[in-house]
Amino acid sequence: MEDPSDEPPQQPSDAGAIMLIDPDDALDEAARSWLERCTTRLVDALSLRGDVRVKLLADAEMSVAHERYKGIAGPTDVLTFDLSDEDGDLDVDLLVCTDEAHRRAADFDHGFEAEILLYIIHGILHCTGYDDHEEADAVAMHEAEDSILSEIGVGPVYAPRKGMAS
Repeated sequence: MEDPSDEPPQQPSDAGAIMLIDPDDALDEAARSWLERCTTRLVDALSLRGDVRVKLLADAEMSVAHERYKGIAGPTDVLTFDLSDEDGDLDVDLLVCTDEAHRRAADFDHGFEAEILLYIIHGILHCTGYDDHEEADAVAMHEAEDSILSEIGVGPVYAPRKGMAS
């Protein structure tokens, strides 16, 4: 029998938790560790309650999910599934495309891990009332993303895109 003192301490039941699921081992140990530290700070910064599960997918699997759930062909950066009920706690599944994160990170000269973290924050914000379908709403959402990223010590990730041609 294992010694219970060897188990990692559990977060209080009312605290939030973000679980990274990486079936293709897209993250190396350093990237995983950095994302885990950042998501812990994210939980604290947002006073997050509930659970967020993040599954990392490559283009092919994300394309299937995008078509299935949104009726749109091809991959996307993140798909958000808000399973929360009225109790106020989050219950969220996020599908995050690692190939898209690599492309966008290279396009904007920042780390792959920072792009993944941006997608996680983006998905969580969708579940807390933010939307990005109208231009003004998108601006507010992206400002919130960069504000949160700055608050947790990462700095703006979306901001370098401002003013760049699409």
